[in-house]
Amino acid sequence: MAQTLFIPKEIDEPRVGGSPETVKKLTALGFAVVVEAGAGVASRIPDGEFVAAGAAIGKAGDTARADVVLKVRRPSSAELKAYKKGAVVIAMLDPYGNDAAVKALADAGVTAFTMEFMPRITRAQVMDVLSSQANLAGYQAVIDAASEYDRALPMMMTAAGTVPAAKVFIMGVGVAGLQAIATARRLGAVVTATDVRPAVKEQVASLGAKFLAVEDEEFKAAETAGGYAKEMSKEYQAKQAALVADHIAKQDIVITTALIPGRPAPRLVTRAMYARMRPGSVLIDLAVERGGNVEGAVAGKITEVDGVKIVGHLNVAGRIAATASQLYAKNLLAFVETLVDKDAKTIKIDFDDELVKATVLTHGGKVVHPNFASAAAASAPAASAAKPAAGKKAAPAKAAAAKPVKAPVAKAATAKAAPGKAAAPKAKTAAKTAAAKPVAAPSPAAPSPAAKTAAKSTEGEA
Repeated sequence: MAQTLFIPKEIDEPRVGGSPETVKKLTALGFAVVVEAGAGVASRIPDGEFVAAGAAIGKAGDTARADVVLKVRRPSSAELKAYKKGAVVIAMLDPYGNDAAVKALADAGVTAFTMEFMPRITRAQVMDVLSSQANLAGYQAVIDAASEYDRALPMMMTAAGTVPAAKVFIMGVGVAGLQAIATARRLGAVVTATDVRPAVKEQVASLGAKFLAVEDEEFKAAETAGGYAKEMSKEYQAKQAALVADHIAKQDIVITTALIPGRPAPRLVTRAMYARMRPGSVLIDLAVERGGNVEGAVAGKITEVDGVKIVGHLNVAGRIAATASQLYAKNLLAFVETLVDKDAKTIKIDFDDELVKATVLTHGGKVVHPNFASAAAASAPAASAAKPAAGKKAAPAKAAAAKPVKAPVAKAATAKAAPGKAAAPKAKTAAKTAAAKPVAAPSPAAPSPAAKTAAKSTEGEA
């Protein structure tokens, strides 16, 4: 009997984990695909299209018989109660800073894979959800900016006079930043960009924009071997802020995209900086969900401060859900294909596979990802030790004094520290890639528990 693969309707999320194209291929892999009624409506996919592709339309309760569940967001505690033990759940689980949610996944007995942790290797690029979604966020950020900006973006020479081109400044040149540069250039704006990684200077130039940065010795060493951004010193940040402050005063639109997994979004733009911008200027903060790059940005709202509009839209990729779902569904399909035994046409997980090692979060009722398992293991003995200790009678003072008991020393959990933003494509191909198709930059690796405890983190790069 074919294994059941279920695609539910998301809660407060317009995207969906499947498309008619991927349903057809999942069916060919041997799955009996069930799509919850209305799951694709917000992504402009009616139920009829899923049926035509080979899926059955079901209800939320069908999760209980699903062997595989493909989602966009992490399932809630209420949803997990309906999942059967041993089910494979694949989604963007956003685990950092959400320890209780990770434990809930383990307690539900599901094998959960978090797509944000996909490793930066060639075979995994087609599965890179951070790149596919950040690429669209960069595009939509420019569209949102143009919508809020009360003037034209391109230069226009008319009989009535010349309209100057809008000046757009992109802060952070990862996947989202590159696409924002390309989109703003297509609309005719004069574009500048900044980043702490020296390698992106050529990529920015290749897209027709000008690069801006304090190019000192620290700047030259500001990129990891994996191509991610390092966190800069306070001294460098102060110098960069002074340079940026003067530049922002002359801009019409500023788009910020800086995120460091496992840490709060770095503050890039202060009120003092944008107070010098002319009325009607626009700031788009793509990091607003994790604290924001812009002082005064409010998650989910458009505010106006000193005559400047600050746009804090949530889930920017979801604002173009039809396209975002199309790409995300392909990311999921590509990963599922690596988990399927082609002969038996069933899920067969190879826990030695590098993709599985990097992305599996829970399995067999336990948290198994190294960045979380050590912390979970450290808390378990402490909890179990507390129970017998509480039940024992107090020892006589004399005995206690005669034989002092050493308190156990907790070992610090260790893991590889993760860098920040994803690296962009090489300069040589950046212009072509950004203009013709989504920029394919691999996703960031997971940060260490130390970074996790410092503050809540985000869903990768904006």
